[in-house]
Amino acid sequence: MAKTGKYIYGIINSNANFRLFVSEDSIHTIPSQDISAVVGDSEIIDYTCISKGDVAKMLVRHQKVIEKIMNSEVAIIPMKLGTFAVDEIEVKDVLDRGYSLIKETMEKMGDKIEIDIVATWSDFTSILKEVGEEKEIKEFKERLLASQKEITITDQMKIGLMVKKALDIRKEKYAEKIKNTLETLSKDLKMHELMDDKMVSNIAFLINKTQQNEFDRKIEALNTEFHDELNFRCVGPLPPYSFYTLEIKKMQFGEIDWAKKKLGLNDFADKDEIKKAYRRVAASSHPDRNQDIPAKIFDDVNKANKILIDYCKAREQAGEKEFEKNAVLIKVRE
Repeated sequence: MAKTGKYIYGIINSNANFRLFVSEDSIHTIPSQDISAVVGDSEIIDYTCISKGDVAKMLVRHQKVIEKIMNSEVAIIPMKLGTFAVDEIEVKDVLDRGYSLIKETMEKMGDKIEIDIVATWSDFTSILKEVGEEKEIKEFKERLLASQKEITITDQMKIGLMVKKALDIRKEKYAEKIKNTLETLSKDLKMHELMDDKMVSNIAFLINKTQQNEFDRKIEALNTEFHDELNFRCVGPLPPYSFYTLEIKKMQFGEIDWAKKKLGLNDFADKDEIKKAYRRVAASSHPDRNQDIPAKIFDDVNKANKILIDYCKAREQAGEKEFEKNAVLIKVRE
């Protein structure tokens, strides 16, 4: 039988006029001190075990609720998609444990918003043709055509690699121009992954609400400067998903023991000991210094360091006794 719990959308100040924007009876607030979690009664689901289509539907609902709150002039710290608590008591425990971090994050967010800028080639076919006419590539193709030898698959692959390299150089130049122009108005930015070859840039900018019109004008100026060579898609204003999304991480003691062994630590390591151990082991296992050591060894060392840093933060949040009973960390997602 499916278990019902509390789905956590985000966290707001308790004095926010929540009734302004709630239209669904299942969504309500659970307060603790002067902050409240925006929650909904929901079946507890493991998001890692459902289809991408179902995840997409849940993401739309998650963002819709958060953005509706934000559009009603209520500041909200988004919670990571798929965050559940068993009951109201566990929600209050999350608010209490993460109180200092939550208040600090709310202060940092202030009146800031996120705007995501995606730039794509307007006519990808034309760009490829143009790149293919660049001097080095054109001369190589002419030499192949002038040769008496048959053009091989290897030759064709080399042309393809040359075109890709030239396209990447142009893409990087354009992306750098976009970043440098818009970051003058931003408090922070995050580079997101490019989804395909047609995408030139995908950046999230954190800006003050008061600067949105000026930010829009800069995008228009970029569009003019690139002579419609690029299409700009502006998504926002959004809650600062890319910068201040909160995550609840349940610490796994088996994982912690593994991490300590990787760094050669005992059971009572503090932050300073972890830092020293990481530097020592990282120096001896870095691929640049030890080419005979597999890269996975160094990756494991980095993973172990992150696990133990989270472990220390969780202990600080909960206190030693509470941590042993309920090893949970509330943190800003990296």
